[in-house]
Amino acid sequence: MNETTLKHLKEAFAGESQANRKYLAFAAVAEAEGHSNAAKMFRAAAEAETIHALAHLKAMKGIGSTAENLREGVNGETYEFATMYPPMLAAAEAAGEKEAARAFKFALQAEQVHAELYAKILNNLDAKEELSFHLCVVCGNVELTLPAMCSICGVGPQQFKLVN
Repeated sequence: MNETTLKHLKEAFAGESQANRKYLAFAAVAEAEGHSNAAKMFRAAAEAETIHALAHLKAMKGIGSTAENLREGVNGETYEFATMYPPMLAAAEAAGEKEAARAFKFALQAEQVHAELYAKILNNLDAKEELSFHLCVVCGNVELTLPAMCSICGVGPQQFKLVN
């Protein structure tokens, strides 16, 4: 694939991915405000953006075998917690931006957990044991068993959802 096409696919993938998340956030606001048609349209558009993003990812050969994808997950999450988030967190703290600092801190800590879980699954890829994944909806932490309290943000078990 030529360099320009690959650059364009990466830009399009990033843009479509961001639009998906943004539209889902907009849908939640519309729903909370009682605007169900707007919420439905935002969710429909978000799904469309996902279709576009996945097509771009496939075109740039960004999807491999499960083992390759798990290694990509480990590498991506490790980059985020070890390289990307530390300076962002430090800058937000230095600027007194408490909400941003909290978001960066939760993400940094959760990404480390994600990397560890990806590695665990990669190292036991052929295991037959079914695992349960409990997602903290406040900070993004993932636990294999429902905790009494989130190890990252401290919320109780009612703030976790089972992911299947």
